[in-house]
Amino acid sequence: MYSAAIYITVLFFACMGITALFSPTSVTNFFGLKTIRADMRNEVRAVYGGFGVAIAGLLTASTFYSEVRQGVVLTVAIALFGMAAGRLLSFAIEHSEGHYPMVFLVVECVLGSLMLYVYSSSTV
Repeated sequence: MYSAAIYITVLFFACMGITALFSPTSVTNFFGLKTIRADMRNEVRAVYGGFGVAIAGLLTASTFYSEVRQGVVLTVAIALFGMAAGRLLSFAIEHSEGHYPMVFLVVECVLGSLMLYVYSSSTV
């Protein structure tokens, strides 16, 4: 069960990361930006792409190296909840124009909760 929960989260981050690396405008299209300049494509590739692929790789490695699993899983849970907290703060500051920020808030909370479940249930 733990590996399945981890691989669900791996899939999310891998899809986000690979998409951002090879098609950064696909990511910004979710938020209404149809065209972006080179500096913004660089930022999307770094923050969404590089980070997403790195997290997917780290989580995958944690399924093979049990001695790091709890630390990795807890770190990813905190990162996901941090992303969700940033969205909540943004919602408090200004009204969201689209539905994707709410969709991603739910995804981040669900995956963060899944990672906390793995963390609290696994033994190292």
